[in-house]
Amino acid sequence: MILKISLVILTLLTSFLGGISNQFTDWIWYENLTKAALNPPNYIFGIVWPVLYLLMAIVSFLNARLIYKLFIIQLVLNASWSWIFFVLQQPEIAIVDVLLLIGINFKILTRLYKKRLFISAVMYFPYIIWLCFAAYLNISISILN
Repeated sequence: MILKISLVILTLLTSFLGGISNQFTDWIWYENLTKAALNPPNYIFGIVWPVLYLLMAIVSFLNARLIYKLFIIQLVLNASWSWIFFVLQQPEIAIVDVLLLIGINFKILTRLYKKRLFISAVMYFPYIIWLCFAAYLNISISILN
């Protein structure tokens, strides 16, 4: 039970760290970037991410023993991305981060699926889709700027 609760707390902490990066972001820099055609309005991120963190927390709680090592690694990469992209203003390095995130999370999804944990896999899938979309946005910014 300690492992399960720890993963939930780490997920919440990751969400918090991502939010804290906003305090150190040069929003003028970000607003002046040329963005992808499908770049959503900023408020969408504030809706989507809390839902994804909630789903991640539930899946980690339900499947702690199966995924905890990879899950902790992906949380570190997840928290790092905002700091790399927004605070350090290094979109090219952030691409590496998000691609690693996608790979690790596909591994987590594969483990869930192989163990026939279909409900958990379905709950985790939106996160991977969003990471792929984030990679598209990140790569587009790198190319367009």
